[in-house]
Amino acid sequence: MIVPGAAPARPLVIGHRGASGYRPEHTLAAYELAVRLGADAIEPDVVCSADGVLVLRHEPEISATTDVASHPEFADRRTTRTIDGVEHEGWFVDDFTLAELRTLRALERIPAVRQENTLYDGRHRVATFDELLDLRARLSAETGRQIGLFPEIKHSTWFAGRGLPIEPALVDALDRAALNRPGSPVCVQSFETSNLAALRSALRVGLVQLLDDHGAPADLVAAGDPRTYADLATPAGFAGIARYADAVGPAKALTDALLVDEAHDFGLAVLVFTLRNENCFLPADLRRARPDGVVRDNDFGDAFAEYERYFRLGADGVFSDHPDTAVAARAALAPLPSP
Repeated sequence: MIVPGAAPARPLVIGHRGASGYRPEHTLAAYELAVRLGADAIEPDVVCSADGVLVLRHEPEISATTDVASHPEFADRRTTRTIDGVEHEGWFVDDFTLAELRTLRALERIPAVRQENTLYDGRHRVATFDELLDLRARLSAETGRQIGLFPEIKHSTWFAGRGLPIEPALVDALDRAALNRPGSPVCVQSFETSNLAALRSALRVGLVQLLDDHGAPADLVAAGDPRTYADLATPAGFAGIARYADAVGPAKALTDALLVDEAHDFGLAVLVFTLRNENCFLPADLRRARPDGVVRDNDFGDAFAEYERYFRLGADGVFSDHPDTAVAARAALAPLPSP
């Protein structure tokens, strides 16, 4: 795992929201499948219910990932909110207690691309962070591997503004699970900066500063700080990040040999997001056509070539929706030189 002061012996394969290429994301089934497919770690997005329980969803707005729209008892909770400067309409996780969320069932978020995943719509309920901690422990025992956990704190500034700060509950959960310790297989991630800096004194696990390929961290925007993600992905930015984090997680579009080398110069591991098999997520030169010459978004392209690109650049890990593909791509390059 990525731990302070240490680098992985080989690139990590991190199941992005579980094996979300094969099961609806953020379900316990997706996380378990990721581990069964060989992922070294799993990555949940963490949000907060109205009664302060950490649950696993991609965003605060839940209509794309649950069947909430089909529940007439919740029709009056449909509303519009602005999150990090973007207006969203729908149903929001912080308007529901855990008991209410338990009545919902997970749906495939991108059914047009992942039509086979819709087979599992309605079969899994919204999971809590505590349930995932228990699953991680069970799978580690069953497989004989220490399964890593890379929780991402979603929209920290926005949730704090709603009176539901995620960070204290996350620290408490890791404490209860005896995972807040040196050498822990846990790395906490965020696209914001100030929450990670504050967590440095409360956590003894790895911290990962995520870097998008556009825009700026919401906390910096709220504070009037003009720095963007592009500014953070520079030697000056890495120098600042290295004071509180152990790794950076850049978007694919940001990741080149220069970024990897510069981040490594400051002792930061590099974890690239997000690698997926479908044509629509691959660069144009790696998309594959059918025999009729048509390139369909949901067909698999040459994903192996994309993994090889980032492994050859020296990435210390990848977030993957298809962990089995990532594991096979890594094996095809073995042995890789040690960092």
